[in-house]
Amino acid sequence: MDLFRIGFLSFTITDLLDIAIVTLVFFWVYKALKNTIAVQILFGLIILMGLSFIAEAVNLKSVNWILKIISDIWLIAFIILFQPELRRVLLMLTQGPIFNLFGRANISQTIDGIVQAAIEMSEKHVGALIVFTRSQNVAMSIDTGIPLNAKVSRELILSIFNTKSPLHDGAVIIDNQMIVAARCVLPLSHVTKYENKNLGTRHRAALGLSEQIDAVILVVSEETGSISIAQRAKFNLNINKDDLLKVLNQHLYQKK
Repeated sequence: MDLFRIGFLSFTITDLLDIAIVTLVFFWVYKALKNTIAVQILFGLIILMGLSFIAEAVNLKSVNWILKIISDIWLIAFIILFQPELRRVLLMLTQGPIFNLFGRANISQTIDGIVQAAIEMSEKHVGALIVFTRSQNVAMSIDTGIPLNAKVSRELILSIFNTKSPLHDGAVIIDNQMIVAARCVLPLSHVTKYENKNLGTRHRAALGLSEQIDAVILVVSEETGSISIAQRAKFNLNINKDDLLKVLNQHLYQKK
C-alpha cells in the first residue's frame, strides 16, 4: 500500500518500517558510542552511505563505484580501530533481558564462586579487593594492572589473593564472567572515616572508585576479616557471611 509518491518513487508502509528500524539501530549504536572518537568515524560512514545512495539515484556510476570502495575500506578500518568500543556495544546487547534469560545460570555460578572465595578469605583474614563492572568503562584502572582475561573461578580468586602471589596487592576487575585484570590500582577516596570507623587503604580504594564510576566493589578486610561492598560512594559494611550472596546480587542487579 502506497502512502505517497515522489515522482516515480513510491513510499509504502514497509519502507516506513524499514527506515524506523534503521533509525533505531543507528540511535542505539550512537548512544553506546557517544563521547568517543568512534562516533565521529561512524558519522563519516553514514555520510558516505548517503552520498552513495544519491549517486546511485542520479546514475553517477563512477562516483558511486568510488564511494562504495571508500565505504568498504572505511567500514573495515572502523572495525579494526575501534574493537574496544564495538565490544562495548556487543556487551550492552548481551546484557539485555532476552540474553539474560540464557546467561543467568552461568553468571549465578560465577557469583557463587566469588562469594565462596570471599567467605574463605574472610575466615583466614586474607585481604581482597574485587571490582564488578557495570555500565561504565574501567579501562584506566585495568591499564594499571596485569591483564589476565581468565574465566572466574573460586580457585583462581583464592590464588590471586594468596599473600605469596605477586598479584595479591591490588584489585581484581571482573567483567561479566571474566577476570579482566589483577593487581589494579584504584583511586583513593579522600574520606578516611565512614560511620565513625577508620577506613584502610582497600576500603578507601573501593570507595574512591565507587565515587567516580558505576561499579560494585567487594572488600575483604585483612585486619578484621569483615566483608563490605561499596557502590555509588556508599558502603555496606560488615555484611553477614550468610547474607553475602543475597546482598551482592542486590547490588549487582539493582537498576542503574
